[in-house]
Amino acid sequence: MLDFVVAGLSANSVPYVEGLELQRAVHRSVVARERPDTVLLLEHPAVYTAGKRTLPEERPVDDTPVIDVDRGGKITWHGPGQLVGYPILHLAEPVDVVGYVRSLEGMLIEVLIGFGIDAVRVAGRSGVWVGPAGHEDKIAAIGIRVAQGVTMHGFALNCSNSLEPYDRIIACGIRDAGVTTMSRVLGRTVDPSDLIDPITAGFQRTLGADTDSLNPVSLDNVRTNA
Repeated sequence: MLDFVVAGLSANSVPYVEGLELQRAVHRSVVARERPDTVLLLEHPAVYTAGKRTLPEERPVDDTPVIDVDRGGKITWHGPGQLVGYPILHLAEPVDVVGYVRSLEGMLIEVLIGFGIDAVRVAGRSGVWVGPAGHEDKIAAIGIRVAQGVTMHGFALNCSNSLEPYDRIIACGIRDAGVTTMSRVLGRTVDPSDLIDPITAGFQRTLGADTDSLNPVSLDNVRTNA
């Protein structure tokens, strides 16, 4: 069984610190098998968060506050128009963190293709990308943590958010690529609420009936030009 919780969208967006406390509470319950594996879906008010590998020069150039968190990856931005997903799931032993990240990428790629967006992986770089080979822009970022065999943190999918906040940071530590949104790629507004059903279906396909075992993911859409 896999539980989905829409914790807050749009005007009901969840402040990042509150979302982090919610994650921790759900994580404790999932570890203890008191509740099923759970996916939290929400929006945050505008905030920068920095993973453990963030370098000083990658932080905002204007000294905007940053919340340091215990996930992998580097600095990124969350805010209105971006769907954030926090899957809190048991992983099969032995834990394969890279395989889990690839499964998240594969699920998001399937969802984006369903919207008519030619999304891909780029070899050597996490997340999901769109655009011509060698000039891809990131459309979804992934940063995770695994504690006691159960995942935390997750993905941020750019739906209709502003891209201006990315001008102040070196997003994900990548200097030679940009960012984009579903709305920009499609030329029409796509709101985070439009992704709830497709993302839910995507997780159910990826995880199948057994939430302790991720299904294999295809690597056919990996570009090796990075």
